[in-house]
Amino acid sequence: MRALVTGGTGRVGSAIARRLEAAGHAVVAAGTSDGDLSRPAEARALVERAAGDLGGLDLLVQAAGAGFAPKPVEDVTEADWDAAFGVTAKGSFFLAQAAAPHLREAHGVLVLIEDVAAYQPWPSFAAHCAAKAAQAMLTRVLARALAPEIRVCGVAPGPVAVEPGQEERRAAETLLRRVGSPDDVADAVLYLAGAGFVTGTSLVVDGGRLLESRRGHGA
Repeated sequence: MRALVTGGTGRVGSAIARRLEAAGHAVVAAGTSDGDLSRPAEARALVERAAGDLGGLDLLVQAAGAGFAPKPVEDVTEADWDAAFGVTAKGSFFLAQAAAPHLREAHGVLVLIEDVAAYQPWPSFAAHCAAKAAQAMLTRVLARALAPEIRVCGVAPGPVAVEPGQEERRAAETLLRRVGSPDDVADAVLYLAGAGFVTGTSLVVDGGRLLESRRGHGA
């Protein structure tokens, strides 16, 4: 399998790239230096470079994101909003658009790395929640638009890339009372890459975060 992983130099993206490589896949792991995904022309150029280097494209994993910073609603600026939506929502759409011909030829897979923030209201992360909700809808829209040749799935992580010193607090937000790791997300991506009868849905990897009754992160 020939895979492009955007956000491939971050904690989650690099774990995905390593897991795919360990499973025998050829991978291009792209970081911010490889293009600004909020710009459609640069997103298209990245896809074409990766497809050229790999000899085609079977899997696109969109793990890039930006704009995840706590801020009260009254202090959110247009720049904050654009940062959250630029890569996460706009970038996801135009990457998919660019990759569609390659994935269609290969009967490939698109996996969007979402966030449980798409399904929970976190007041201190309003722009991030809204952008991730838009991305989660794209998982479903693109699954319908690109079927039957291309499968489109999402992975919605919970606390898997926790800042040092925050582990105990974030673990208390989950039913399992522990945090996960980027490798948990990578395992989910590998599963979806080979799950031939799964499309249009999101796999939640959050230790039960969505079911926990405590107040949401950033509340």
